[in-house]
Amino acid sequence: MQVLISRFHLLILIVTIAITGVAFFRVPADYAYPAHWSGSTADWLWPRDVALPFAPILQIVLLVAFFVLGRAFTKNQFAKSQHILDPALTLLMLVVASCQLGLLLTGIGSDLDFIRLTGFGLGILLLVLGVVLFEAERNTYAGLRMPWPIPNDKAWKNVHRIAGLAYGFAGAALLTLAWLDLGIGSLILSFAAALFIPATFAALATLAARIPSAA
Repeated sequence: MQVLISRFHLLILIVTIAITGVAFFRVPADYAYPAHWSGSTADWLWPRDVALPFAPILQIVLLVAFFVLGRAFTKNQFAKSQHILDPALTLLMLVVASCQLGLLLTGIGSDLDFIRLTGFGLGILLLVLGVVLFEAERNTYAGLRMPWPIPNDKAWKNVHRIAGLAYGFAGAALLTLAWLDLGIGSLILSFAAALFIPATFAALATLAARIPSAA
């Protein structure tokens, strides 16, 4: 059975739900998260009852989406994509869980800004991934894997350089935003952009590389 969901992914969901439950008990009902700062004034607020349920709901949506994706693949496509999609889902789930922990800590008045720490960590990770992809040479063990093939060595290298630049810029942008500390809302939205926009560029690059071979 072709399933991309592992017990570890379910464990992350359970941990996130537990964090959410604790947050509902510990964070005052009338608390509003300062999602964006304009100078010393918060001009964008997230009410507790709106902000806290979002993380577990998003994780459930991710699990359902990856489950459906895994079942939709052929055996060959699944074998080629599993080593990319499995860690990708793990990373997405962990980032969401980290943000939820950050909301809990912020709501109870902790001085530890865990969401900014997540931003720094994710930014460094994406920078390293960008360098690895940019410098990669074609091989049969690692690299971007799509259901469709990359036709030749030159196209493979160009695709990985495009993907590497995209992830490198995303990582640098995250580090900059985490340093500037514009607010948790801006930073969390930047997490989503940094994870999905470079992946979209990479997928489009592989499709573009395939066009000459289909001509």
